[in-house]
Amino acid sequence: MNVEFSPELEAFRAEVAEFFATAPTPAIREAGRKTTSVFAPFDQCMEWHKILAKKGWAAPHWPVEYGGTGWSVEQRFIFAEEYRKADLPPLLPQSLGMVGPLLIDIGTEEQKAKYLSPILAGEDFWAQGYSEPGSGSDLASLQCRAEPDGDDYIINGSKIWTTYAHHANRMFMLVRTDNSGKKQQGITFLLLDRVDYPGMEIRPIVGLDGVPEQCEVFFDNVRVPQSGRVGEENDGWSVAKHLLKHERGGSASSPTLVHYLDRAKEAAAKTPSPFGGMLADDPVFQSEFGELHADVASLGHMEKLAISGHPIANDPAFPSLNKTINSELLQRASTLMSKVSGVGGLARQLEALRVGSNVEPLGSEFDLISMPLYLNSRAASIYAGSNEVQRDLISRSLAAGV
Repeated sequence: MNVEFSPELEAFRAEVAEFFATAPTPAIREAGRKTTSVFAPFDQCMEWHKILAKKGWAAPHWPVEYGGTGWSVEQRFIFAEEYRKADLPPLLPQSLGMVGPLLIDIGTEEQKAKYLSPILAGEDFWAQGYSEPGSGSDLASLQCRAEPDGDDYIINGSKIWTTYAHHANRMFMLVRTDNSGKKQQGITFLLLDRVDYPGMEIRPIVGLDGVPEQCEVFFDNVRVPQSGRVGEENDGWSVAKHLLKHERGGSASSPTLVHYLDRAKEAAAKTPSPFGGMLADDPVFQSEFGELHADVASLGHMEKLAISGHPIANDPAFPSLNKTINSELLQRASTLMSKVSGVGGLARQLEALRVGSNVEPLGSEFDLISMPLYLNSRAASIYAGSNEVQRDLISRSLAAGV
C-alpha cells in the first residue's frame, strides 16, 4: 500500500470530510461523542446508518454487486480515518460486519436476496446468539437445543451476553442438534426472522458501566423455520468459524484507538499536574502515551497490510492476532483516559450520558465518557473469544507451520 496519498486521494478525503461535516444531525454527533463502547447509542446509530446507506457508503467492505463502494484500500482507510476524526457513532457490527459478509460468502441465493438489502439499508438489525450460561469461552459446549419437527426446528434453552438483543428484529444463533461425537460436531447455525416468536423472551442486563448493553434470551419451545439454516445441519461449527474471521479481523480498529489517544492528549493539555504544569508535560504521562501511540501505529500498519491483500490476512492465526492486539490496546487506551480524568471521571452520570439529555456533566465531556469506556472495555479481552483462547489458537497455528 502506498502511504503517500495522491492528489486524487486527497480530493476523496475532502469529499468524505465535507459529507461528515454536513450530513449528520446534532443528535447523531452527540451520540458519537457519547459512545463509550463498540456499540453506539442505538437510535442515533441506526439513523446515521440509513443516511450512509442513501449515500452508498454504509458498507465500504462489501463487494460492489451487493452494495459495496468498490473503493481502493487507500480510500477505505481514508474513510475510516475521517470517520473517527469527525467523532461519529460507529455502525453496529453484527449486521454489516458479521452476518452480512457471512451470507455473501456462503449463504444461499434465497438468503442473500432476502436479507442483504435490508441489512445494507439499515432496516434490519441482527443480534448474535452465541454465548450461553455455564459455557464461558468454551463456545463448543453450548447446550441450547433445536429439535427438527417437520419443516421447523423447536428451540429450547438460553443465550447470554447477547448484545443489543432488545433492539434487534432478527437474530443469528448456534444451536445443538446432535449430542453424539465431538462437541464441535452437532452444532447448527440458524437465522431467526423475528425475535418475538411465541416462547422467546429477551431480558436486558445492566453492565458495570450502568448501560443495558447485554441481554439474556430464553427459548421455550420456540418454533422457527428450517429454511433459516446456514450450511448443513450439524456443521454449524464450520459456519461459526467462518463468521468469526469477520468478527475478529474484519475491520480497521486503529483509527478509533488513535482517536481515543488524541482525546487523551487534548484533555491532558488542559489538566494541571500535581507536580506543576500540565499533565501533558509530565514525563510519566509522555512515556505511557508514547509507548501506546507506537503500539497503535504498529497495529495500524498491520491492518493496512491486511486490507491491501497482504498474505498475512490469509494466515489462520491473523483474526486471533488482530483481536488480541486490538482488545488489549483498547484497554490500555481507556486506562490512560481514566488516568487523565482522575477523580473527574469517578462520578456516575448516566442521565448526562443519555443522548438528548438536558443534564450537564459535572466536569468535561471527556470526564463523562472516560470511566464508562474504561469499565466497558474490560470485557474486550473476553468477548469474541477470550484472549487466552486466541493465544492458544495462535500457538497451534505456529506449531502447525513448523
